[in-house]
Amino acid sequence: MIKILLVEDDISLSNSVYDFLENFADVVQVFDGDEGLYEAEMNIYDIILLDLMLPEKNGFEVLSELRQKGIKTPVLIMTAKESIDDKIHGFDIGADDYLTKPFYLDELKARIQVLLKRYGKIEDTSTIKYDDALVVNTANNRVTISGETVEILGKEFDLLLYFLQNRNVILPKEQIFDRIWGFDSDTTVTVVEVYMSKLRKKLKGTKFAENLSTLRNVGYILR
Repeated sequence: MIKILLVEDDISLSNSVYDFLENFADVVQVFDGDEGLYEAEMNIYDIILLDLMLPEKNGFEVLSELRQKGIKTPVLIMTAKESIDDKIHGFDIGADDYLTKPFYLDELKARIQVLLKRYGKIEDTSTIKYDDALVVNTANNRVTISGETVEILGKEFDLLLYFLQNRNVILPKEQIFDRIWGFDSDTTVTVVEVYMSKLRKKLKGTKFAENLSTLRNVGYILR
């Protein structure tokens, strides 16, 4: 599932956005700039929804620090600031889109989808293919290999999808753990190795398994 970081100090608006997007994405809410920067630096989110008028650290500061640290997660700014200078400044320091409050939730979702498609996080359809033989249908969480259904469910499915959405990207174990299980999970990072082993066994003989490499003491990469 798509993972969204929502950085908004207006609790009522934050909850409205959370409720609206709940069936579309896994949304994590934070309410000030410091916490938003901390979460964003984990680099486990597909998109960040960022307010500008935040306590502790404003949205411009958060965005600027993220880009300086090499975090390329797409950022959609949500703000009541309407001046063209603010918009230009936001784009100059790395914003991907700008939505002025008040806004329609349907428009917010549409803009999120456009950014996710632009960055290859979601396909225009619900089907993701790898080397033609491996097909993942995100609408019904069905995985097929050469037309035959393979039972890949729960965290295994989430893990498979995460790799398919991040091809040719080195994924550290800690990042995978935070993304799939959550940093506040009761389990430990070693669970990643367990599920990687399960996934490889189920996809043995496929190009996916062949091109999924372990980088010792680092993590994994799907080429």
